[in-house]
Order: sequence, then structure tokens, then C-alpha cells
Amino acid sequence: MSQPKSKKRAISGWVVLNKPYDFTSTQAVGKVRWLLSAAKAGHAGTLDPLATGILPIALGEATKAVPQVQDGTKIYRFAIGWGRATTTDDTEGDVIATSDIRPDGAALEAVLPRFTGTIMQRPPAFSAIKVDGERAYDLARAGETVELAARPIDIDAITLVSHGPDESVLEVTCGKGTYVRSLARDIAEALGTVGHVTKLHRAAVGPFTDADAITLDQLEAAEGDARDALLKPVSAGLGDLDEIRLDAVQATAVGHGNPVLLTGAGAPVSLDECWVSFKGKVLATGHVEFGQFKPGRVFNL
Repeated sequence: MSQPKSKKRAISGWVVLNKPYDFTSTQAVGKVRWLLSAAKAGHAGTLDPLATGILPIALGEATKAVPQVQDGTKIYRFAIGWGRATTTDDTEGDVIATSDIRPDGAALEAVLPRFTGTIMQRPPAFSAIKVDGERAYDLARAGETVELAARPIDIDAITLVSHGPDESVLEVTCGKGTYVRSLARDIAEALGTVGHVTKLHRAAVGPFTDADAITLDQLEAAEGDARDALLKPVSAGLGDLDEIRLDAVQATAVGHGNPVLLTGAGAPVSLDECWVSFKGKVLATGHVEFGQFKPGRVFNL
């Protein structure tokens, strides 16, 4: 006789997971969803299997706030191994070039300003970018030559954390679409050598940082209400946006997807992106135009 399937719950919130090494983002979402019996789940930005760190997992209505988190600033700490280039620009690939040149710390620090601001970056062949409807990594694994066009990315800051003859550790604060593996490759090339990412940790995504993170072991060890208590509220994913508090009449209108006129001293006349709440709960994200809040996504909490 087959076992009955566990009932899925309409649970909403964020699990800010410190993703373990050698675990795909999809596996991590599946595990968290199973542990919390969540009816709906997704993540806000893929992490490579060999990377660790912040993987924001959205449950239920929090999935509607995924775009806001994905668009947020990210911080990565990564190590460049000098002297070997690989097909994947990390330790997973085959070695395709070697060099005896090992940069000194001063030379490395001297080239870093070239990699700040808005720069053009060529994504790695082994990436999820689509080429004629196919994922680049699928084409690359099939042996095809994949040359992706360079695209503009934003690097807010990049600093040298530690330096050794064979490996250096750096920290980068960057915008959406940045590939750290490409950054390591290009820094090495700028120094007249080759290199690849040997370690990668994401320390922040949008409003979430290492300080917020929990591990799968912590989630598994907790039970019942204690496990649910590890979730952050849906609003935690909107931390970078302005919040507007509504009254009961306004809240009802927005709940039906209707715009509302904002009243009272200090009511904004114009806002590109914001969210509205009633009694601490998220009602909707949207924008303010001519003093009127216009909902984009309505939350059912």
C-alpha cells in the first residue's frame, strides 16, 4: 500500500539559505520546499553548484517579490587560482591553458580600478544564457564553440582581501548579471597570465546578508513551529524599497487591484517602485504617479 502524500501548505516567507558546496540551486529549493511542505517555492538568483552562500528561497506569496531581490546589489568573496585557465572558468572544467606568471599583490591592486564602474563583460561559455533558444552550457557540454557577446555590468567596488603566490582572495560588490568567473578570467588576462575561480561565496543579495542566513542542517534540526519561525516575512524581500502604510479603505481597494489616492502630510507624489502595507502585512508592490499608488503585483496574505 502506497504512503499518502504529505499535504502542501500555503506558507509564505523567505528562507535565506547558506547554500552548501556541490549542491545546485534547484536541489536546494526542492529540499527547503519539502522540509516546509510548501505548496510553492522559487529562488532569487542561481548560485553555481560549487559556490556557497546566500540563496534567497521564496515560499508562497514571497515568490512575487523575487524580481526585487534579484535586481538588488550582490556581494561575492572569491579566490582566483593563478596559472591555469579552464573551460568553465572554475575548478569544474578542464585545463585549457597554463602560465608560469604569478602577479604580485601591488600589480593586482593596480589593475582593479579597471574593473569598477560600468564595464563590458563577456559571460562564460558555461552559463545559463540562451543562444538561439538553447542554454549556453548545454551547447558547450555538447562540444560546440560558444562565444557570448560582451554586455555592460555594474561593479560598485572590488577589493583585495588576501594575496598569495598561487591564489588571491577578492571581494566584489556588483549589480545584476555579473559573472564572477568572467571577472577572475579577465583580471588574470589583464595581468598577463591566466586564472580561474577556486572558491566562491555570495555574502549578500539585495536586503539579505550572511547574518540572515541559515543552513539546511539548522532547518532540518528544527521541528514544527520552530522550523516555521526560521522564515523571514515576505516584506523582508522588499527591504530596499519605500513602504507606504495604507488605511483600511485604501487597503481594500488595493487588494482588488485598484489604484488609490495617497493622502496626508508627506504622502509621496511620485515613486518609481515601492510597496504598500496594512497592519504590517504586504498588500502590493507598484509605483506612485501624480499622488496615486498604482499596484503592479498584489499579494494575498
